[in-house]
Amino acid sequence: MTPGLRIKRWLVLLMFGITVLAVGLAQAIVSIYREADLPAFLYMVTLRFMPEWARIASAAIIGVSAIGIGLYGLNRSILAPFILRSHESLIDVVYAHNRRQRGIKVVAIGGGTGLPAVLRGLKAFTNNITAIVTVADDGGSSGKLRRELGVVPPGDLRNNIAALANDEDLITQLFQYRFAEGGLEGHSFGNLFLTAMANITGSMDRAVAETGRVLAVEGRVLPSTLQDDVTLMAEVRVPGESRLRRVSGESSITGTGGTIERVFLYPDQVRAYPETIRAILNAHLIVIGPGSLFTSILPNLLVNGIVEAIRASRAYTVYVCNVAMQPGETDGFMLVDHILALEAHIGRGVFDAVLGNGHYPTLNEGQQPQFVRQEPKHHAAYERYDIHLADLTDGERPWRHDPKKLAQALLAMYSSITQAVPSQNGAVIAAS
Repeated sequence: MTPGLRIKRWLVLLMFGITVLAVGLAQAIVSIYREADLPAFLYMVTLRFMPEWARIASAAIIGVSAIGIGLYGLNRSILAPFILRSHESLIDVVYAHNRRQRGIKVVAIGGGTGLPAVLRGLKAFTNNITAIVTVADDGGSSGKLRRELGVVPPGDLRNNIAALANDEDLITQLFQYRFAEGGLEGHSFGNLFLTAMANITGSMDRAVAETGRVLAVEGRVLPSTLQDDVTLMAEVRVPGESRLRRVSGESSITGTGGTIERVFLYPDQVRAYPETIRAILNAHLIVIGPGSLFTSILPNLLVNGIVEAIRASRAYTVYVCNVAMQPGETDGFMLVDHILALEAHIGRGVFDAVLGNGHYPTLNEGQQPQFVRQEPKHHAAYERYDIHLADLTDGERPWRHDPKKLAQALLAMYSSITQAVPSQNGAVIAAS
C-alpha cells in the first residue's frame, strides 16, 4: 500500500480480470448444476454431496489458497535474480526505482574526477541523468588507444559509466583496473572494453549505450562530439617569455609552468553530437562542472552548438566551482576567477547560478590543499549571477566534493527556483 510503488493499479486490474473470469465460470457451473443427472465424476468434482453452505465455503478457501500460492510462487521465481543482487528489501528497491524514474531531467557537463561526484550524488534522486564528457584527452591509456586505433578517447566515458552503475564498488574496481605489466601495461580494463565494444558496434556512442545496458547503468553518458581528431590547444604565458607559448594536447598544457590565457579546439569547427544537443534542450537542470576548468569543462563548451543549446534551453543552469586550486591550471584562482575565465571563452549569461564551497576544513587535509575562496560580495560577478556557498567538502579528502552534499545543495538551489516540474508522463512532481 506504499504510495508511489505503481503496483496497486495493476493489482486492481488483476482482481477485476479474475472477477470477470470467475463470473463466467460460475455461470457455466450453474448450468451444470441445473442438470438432474450428473456423471459420478462431475458429481464429486462439483461437491454435490455436500450442503450448499459447505460447498461455498470450500470453494472460497480452495480458490483463495490456490491464487495466493500461485502468485507467491510466480513472483518468487521471476524476482529471485533481482532480490539476490540487491542488499535492500524488494519494496525499498521498487519504491526507490519508481521515485528515480519520475525525477527531474539533469544534464551534467564536464569530465575528469569532478563530474562523477555529481553523478554519484544525483543518481539517488533521479534516473534521468545525462553526463556529457570531453573527448579531447590525449594522455595515458586513452591517448595510446586514440593514436594507435583512431578511436574517441574512452577515459572520461569510462569514469562516468562507472559512477552511474548500480553496483558501483565492483564496477569501479573492474573498469578502473590498470594492467601493470606486459603488452597491456598502463591500459585500464574499462578503456579496452569500450574500445572493443566500439569496434563491434561500429561507433563509440553505440558502444557506450550497449555498455550501459550490460552494466545496468542508471542514466546515460554521451560524448560532446564524436570527432576523433579533436585536439585541445592553449596559449600560455610563461615567465621570462615575451610572447604567449602555444601548447598542443591536453596532457601537455598543465606542465608548461605558466598561466593559461586561452584554450581552443583544433579543428575549430567541431560538430556537437546531436543526442547531446537534444539532452540539453530537454533538461530541467544543467550542471557545469566540477572538474578541471581548462582541460575538462571548457573543451565541452567550445564544441559548436553546446553553448547555443544551453542558452536556448529552459533549464536552470548551475556552474559548480572546484573546491581546491589545480596545480598548473588554476593556481591562485579564487571563485570569481573561474567565472571570469568561463566568460572570456563562452560569453556572459550562459549559466544562471554558481555553487561554490564555503567550508575549509583542516582535518585530513593532507598536503594542505589550496582551497578556492570567494571574494567580497561587492565584486561585479555577484550582480550577474546568483552565487551560493555551502559545505561541499569530502570528509576524507577535503580537496574534493562530497557527492551527497553536492547533490543536496544543487537540488536545494533548483527547488528554490521552481517547486515542481513536469515529468515525462505529464504529472507534476517535486524537485527534491
